[in-house]
Amino acid sequence: MSGVNDIRSTFLDYFAANGHEPVASSPLVPRNDPTLMFTNAGMVQFKNVFTGLEKRPYSRATTAQKVVRAGGKHNDLDNVGYTARHHTFFEMLGNFSFGDYFKEEAIGLAWKLVTEEFGLDKSRLLVTVYAEDDVAAKLWKQIAGFPDERIIRIPTSDNFWQMGDTGPCGPCSEIFYDQGEEVWGGPPGSAEEDGDRFLEFWNLVFMQFEQQAPGQRIDLPRPSIDTGLGLERMAAILQGVHSNYEIDLFRTLIAAIEDVIGSKAEGDARASHRVIADHLRASAFLIADGVLPSNEGRGYVLRRIMRRAMRHAKLLGAKEPVIYRLLPTLVSEMGRAYPELVRAEALTTETIKLEEKRFLATLDRGLALLGQATDGLSSGAMLDGETAFRLYDTYGFPLDLTQDALRQREISVDLAGFQSAMERQKAEARANWAGSGEKADERVWFEIREREGATEFLGYATETAEGQVRAIVQDGKEQSSAASGDEVSVVLNQTPFYGESGGQVGDTGVMTGEGGVRFDVADTQKVANGLFVHRGRVAAGTLKVGAALELAVDRSRRSKIRANHSATHLLHEGLREVLGTHVAQKGSMVSPDRLRFDFSHPKPLSAEEVARVEALANEVILENAPVETRLMAVDDAIALGAMALFGEKYGDEVRVVSMGNAREDTAKAAYSIELCGGTHARATGDIGLVHVVSESAVGAGVRRIEALTGEGVRDYFNEQDARVRRVAAALKVQPADVAERVEALVEERRKLEREVAELRRKVALAGDGAGAGGGAAPREIGGVSFVGRVLEGVAAKDLKGLVDETKASLGSGIIAFAGVADGKASVVVGVTPDLTARFDAVELVRRASAAIGGKGGGGRPDMAQAGGPDAANASAAIAAVEEALGRQAEAA
Repeated sequence: MSGVNDIRSTFLDYFAANGHEPVASSPLVPRNDPTLMFTNAGMVQFKNVFTGLEKRPYSRATTAQKVVRAGGKHNDLDNVGYTARHHTFFEMLGNFSFGDYFKEEAIGLAWKLVTEEFGLDKSRLLVTVYAEDDVAAKLWKQIAGFPDERIIRIPTSDNFWQMGDTGPCGPCSEIFYDQGEEVWGGPPGSAEEDGDRFLEFWNLVFMQFEQQAPGQRIDLPRPSIDTGLGLERMAAILQGVHSNYEIDLFRTLIAAIEDVIGSKAEGDARASHRVIADHLRASAFLIADGVLPSNEGRGYVLRRIMRRAMRHAKLLGAKEPVIYRLLPTLVSEMGRAYPELVRAEALTTETIKLEEKRFLATLDRGLALLGQATDGLSSGAMLDGETAFRLYDTYGFPLDLTQDALRQREISVDLAGFQSAMERQKAEARANWAGSGEKADERVWFEIREREGATEFLGYATETAEGQVRAIVQDGKEQSSAASGDEVSVVLNQTPFYGESGGQVGDTGVMTGEGGVRFDVADTQKVANGLFVHRGRVAAGTLKVGAALELAVDRSRRSKIRANHSATHLLHEGLREVLGTHVAQKGSMVSPDRLRFDFSHPKPLSAEEVARVEALANEVILENAPVETRLMAVDDAIALGAMALFGEKYGDEVRVVSMGNAREDTAKAAYSIELCGGTHARATGDIGLVHVVSESAVGAGVRRIEALTGEGVRDYFNEQDARVRRVAAALKVQPADVAERVEALVEERRKLEREVAELRRKVALAGDGAGAGGGAAPREIGGVSFVGRVLEGVAAKDLKGLVDETKASLGSGIIAFAGVADGKASVVVGVTPDLTARFDAVELVRRASAAIGGKGGGGRPDMAQAGGPDAANASAAIAAVEEALGRQAEAA
């Protein structure tokens, strides 16, 4: 029962049997505390429960919480590998009471667990209590039977816990294990307390007060319990070792390191093995929780951890990427307890491998330059800040690695000089920006970005979180607050809201805070290289810079956007499969109600091609295959078969989104593989269904399809079904027979139209001589036979046929018919072949065109046509032809 996995399950099972709700570990990126860089204690996810802001369906809970302490206030990074118990990542086991039980039951449960379940020797245990906590001291004496000398009273803040300057607080009681006289150190409170002999492994926090202001503390109406037991420390105790790095989990990881690198964990190399083992855990868990390496914020801390491990791998003799090869061992050891490791294994592998490739080149160059720069320095000397900054800025060698590399030589770095060089560079960047021609109203975003850094985007992993207001902008100027009704833009330190980019629209939602503050987010934009700007209106209260807000993305809207975005990838691949690999994206728009996808193709798609593309996409949707995301180098991603999106700019690292099962006839690892920074469905089945509603031209060689997914498809088909049923009712047939009935009606109408047209021609030709041109018989004009008349109700398309018939019956002559229909007039002039040398039908029809307000007309010498809006002058048009004919005949 001494293995890490056994200890974890024993702890959780024990408290579950005692009425505690087992609660999964919260992510390492806190969702409910924007002031924390990483989750650093088990109580973080319950903070709002303790303060009363949140209600849970249980009053007792137990967790195995993932914890990272490598940035901000809690930063153990530099000590990892050189001490017995410092870690960047560790597990904290805890039990919690939210106003249910208090000190007596908490102490009783802890005592029974450590002495009966874990079987620790009672004689080797001792506890501390806060000096003024007589109740806890009395309970330990009663429950454990401890004499006074084994209940040590500590008067300092070490045994009094506070959430902050104000809020819940209370005394602590820590449990220690005596590792034996052979280990140096004294009991807590003694001069030798910093030694390792007495090992603290469990801290019980009794939250019984509320700190309202300095010197003002009142009793909580419902006191609570928050405990934290270090899993690695308990494993070391139960396994009889004095270092966490000697427990079963780390022995397995270090053995894998020895095998992969070929270096034994002995002597000076031992520290490097420990660094790699610890940092592997931290890196993998951070990546699994959505953190990716970057140059700012959480991503920068991850990059520091990863690169520190990589440097130690280099010290052990590794000449190529090796850290990523250790991941299967870690997943095997911890994947059952933390399934997110399994789900993110592909992403984690690619991310670590990519970082290793890039860093090895940086490391070789940086170490060589560092060696040259410090060649003349001896122990106790200091490297100047300018040199350290040049290594960082020009060669990409981070400051912390410079410090770590010089640590063994006992050489420090002039940090003040480094910061001075950094500030000088920022000043130069400001000057360069001022002359870049950017719009003046964008300057505010540049200034905020420089001061606050990039916004941490949490939206790949969550749609709710907490954020801290870092800036409020109104009419291009920063404000310290905004009142109800004000329309402003808000910048936070972190956000789950997606900023519009890559064709995907920005998120909407709500932000709320203390004092009834509510900010309605109408849009989110990404500006100034990573600054997320939330635009909207203060709906209630007063919004202030520095305030902590609960952030909630409109889940329903985001879900539809994700489905539509994933559908564009499937349609893109379907188009390439049906039309050919020349198809490339030329733009897109992904919104909650529909998607639009532009692509290169020289001609319209047939109905069959559209149907095939749609069918291919829906086949993948029905697979319900997971949508996977990995971080890769651009070249590696392209080699994998990933497609880059039109108009996107990519850095050295890219997100690769894969979905759908690979087809047997391709070498691709998945159906669709694209570079994309947007949000996507968790699995293809989440899309529901995709339906193309239109296909059209955008420009030369560019086509556009518009489509719907999920609920949009359902609503569309419901509307179509309702239309069909209305038509069926009107036709008095079943819906299934509508098409056949409509086709019959269309054919019947065509037949009737032909019959009507024929009757009109007959009626027109059998007229009584009314209208210009005289009667039914031709007239002689200058020795030329002429027939001219106005035909009411005859459309333009029927005039030529009438003219041809008349020409045939006339034999020789000129015919001019003006048709009047729908308020418009059309004129057709025909010249028999024997007269085309003397008379031009085009010339004659242009005379008629002028009379009806037309623009000239055109045709051939034997047949020409014109039209115009002035139907009332149709007779004048015939008269104009007659007059022109007379003049031409006289001239001849």
